[in-house]
Amino acid sequence: DQGKFLSGRKITRPPQLFLGAAENPCIPPYDWRPERLAKKVEAGAEFIQTNYIYDIPLFEKFMDRVRDAGLDEKVFIIAGVGPIASARAARWMRSNVPGIHIPDHVIERMEKAEKPAEEGKKICIELIQQIRDIAGVSGVHVMAYRREHVVSEIILESGALKGRKRTRSS
Repeated sequence: DQGKFLSGRKITRPPQLFLGAAENPCIPPYDWRPERLAKKVEAGAEFIQTNYIYDIPLFEKFMDRVRDAGLDEKVFIIAGVGPIASARAARWMRSNVPGIHIPDHVIERMEKAEKPAEEGKKICIELIQQIRDIAGVSGVHVMAYRREHVVSEIILESGALKGRKRTRSS
């Protein structure tokens, strides 16, 4: 912040940083999540990236509280989404990855699918389309662990790029 190294030597060209933090809106205690987000904003976060969102109603309730607190005006909120490869993978994530909430109906849909990996991709596309309509959300981050090859398809098929204007030049 002072344009100096810890040694006291001046930094001739200080880096321009866009500071971010993580949030987990779909894990209890739900009422405490917006307060936690406010503390991160007060500490300097300019963007917030969530963990995977698979429960839209729960995320909408979180965003209602975020908007009520005016936090959506102070920070960019980027929702995490990702394709699930199988019902087994979804159950494993839910049980073994801290902070991941995957509702039963998502796992049941994956179990019934003839082609689970394709269904996981469809679910991710639908999530993007639903999240796009939630006020206060600035974007999505497609996290595709071991499914990187479908990211482009997900983005294109979700329609997220339609009408989008670039904000930075390449």
